[in-house]
Amino acid sequence: MKIAAAQINPTIGDIAGNVEKILSSTARARELGAQLVVFPEMCLTGYPPRDLLERAYFVEENINALNALAPKIRDIAILVGYVEKNPTAEGKPLYNAAALLENGEITYVCYKSLLPTYDVFDEARYFEPATGNTPVKIGPKDKSLKAALTICEDLWTDDVCGPRKIHGGKDPLAEMQKKKFQLVINLSASPWSIGQDARRTELAKNQARRYGAPVILVNQVGGNDELIFDGNSLAVDPQGNIIAHGKPFEEDLVMVDLDYNSGDQRGVNLSEPEAVYRALVLGTRDYARKCGFQKAVVGLSGGIDSALVATIAAEALGPENVLGIFMPTMYSSEASRTDSEALGRNLGIEYRVLPIQPIFDAYMQMFDRLFVGRPADTTEQNIQARIRGNVLMAFSNKLGHLLLSTGNKSELSTGYCTLYGDMAGGLAVLSDVPKTLVYRIAREVVNRDREQIPPNTINRPPTAELKHNQKDSDDLPEYEVLDPILKAYIEEGKSPEEIAAAGTPREIVDKTVRLVERNEYKRRQAPVGLRVTSKAFGIGRRYPIARKI
Repeated sequence: MKIAAAQINPTIGDIAGNVEKILSSTARARELGAQLVVFPEMCLTGYPPRDLLERAYFVEENINALNALAPKIRDIAILVGYVEKNPTAEGKPLYNAAALLENGEITYVCYKSLLPTYDVFDEARYFEPATGNTPVKIGPKDKSLKAALTICEDLWTDDVCGPRKIHGGKDPLAEMQKKKFQLVINLSASPWSIGQDARRTELAKNQARRYGAPVILVNQVGGNDELIFDGNSLAVDPQGNIIAHGKPFEEDLVMVDLDYNSGDQRGVNLSEPEAVYRALVLGTRDYARKCGFQKAVVGLSGGIDSALVATIAAEALGPENVLGIFMPTMYSSEASRTDSEALGRNLGIEYRVLPIQPIFDAYMQMFDRLFVGRPADTTEQNIQARIRGNVLMAFSNKLGHLLLSTGNKSELSTGYCTLYGDMAGGLAVLSDVPKTLVYRIAREVVNRDREQIPPNTINRPPTAELKHNQKDSDDLPEYEVLDPILKAYIEEGKSPEEIAAAGTPREIVDKTVRLVERNEYKRRQAPVGLRVTSKAFGIGRRYPIARKI
């Protein structure tokens, strides 16, 4: 049997547009000789639709679309993820569902059994779990296979995912094995973070070997708000060998021939910096496109973060659609001016210089009257950032550009950023990227084949340039010391004692932890940020602001 894995990029809420993607992929798969096309989890609605699911008309629209789609599916079968209503008066009102369409009809429907409620997931808020599913025969009668249909988390059973039983030992595959399936199919919308694609691949291999059956996993691709989906759909034979693999971070139609244990091999082994870079480009492109933006504006400082954001924007949207603005004051160095100008030239983006010293001087004159006898401090430094934020927001408002903020995870973690200043924007591209990884991406990816970011931007010590001779290390530990502490504390949940025991001086650990804890209020007001690590500052991390520190 030939099966096509269609890793499409649906838009949440664009049910008609998602149907067109389904029909287009189905037509192409038919031309390639497929008997079955498998689409991702909830591909009709896009994933995750969140509280759109509480709107009855939205659910009804997706069901109507499924019913209208069925008569168009002939001479081939498709598996489509959608949302179904719970007809009973008990439990949650909806099911996360998959439907088999063939011969112009809906011939089989199954529901998701394991509902994730950790990290970025909150499916138990909306869905009732399946009480049980049975294998279904798919394909032509002379070549049909008994398939266990699973939806995303249904494959991530307790015994293959670690010692803690988060699903109470419930195992939909083990239940269906009692009726002897020959194939496992998984419709997924599995968001990407560093290492998640490798974990997903090992999962598919383990389940294939465990049940002695091929596993076909079809994953959504694309950016939806802060979540980035990487595709990387794959097929694994019963021995755990990969026989087909889709592209990372791109739409793809992957053909799998189960008769010959073969298929399209378009998987790519990406280094961590390259994978993060490609994820950020995809996330930026889709956030802009799906929100209706064609162009972006970036405040250029001559520093590494704004340089990387501008580079990502130029690749995501096209250099002709990116405006970079350099806004110097008396503290801005000549190196910052020449580096930002060189960056604009290298990227081919529109570049402007708008000095803000006169505006800053006007503020200082007012403050001289208001704050008599009080020495200058971060108040005056922050005003510079806030002037820049206002100027950039004016361009965003007037021209309809998406403002991309440039702060990285190290800065956002420690509060080394200015509310309503450099934090202003519609999308925080680097908010989950530590500073040390920013440098690696610049060196190992962006400048690998040709110089895009000026070498001086990469090599000189990082500085906010809000006062004379300022360096980030005046206020923070060196990033090579800081970032491992932040990873251990934020992503791994380690205590200060555990972090210090690994060799970092306790006073540095304690200072870093205090900065993290004191700045939750800033993070709550930050723009949506693209998630690339296992614990980003977003829906997967819910900390109180008012609490004892």
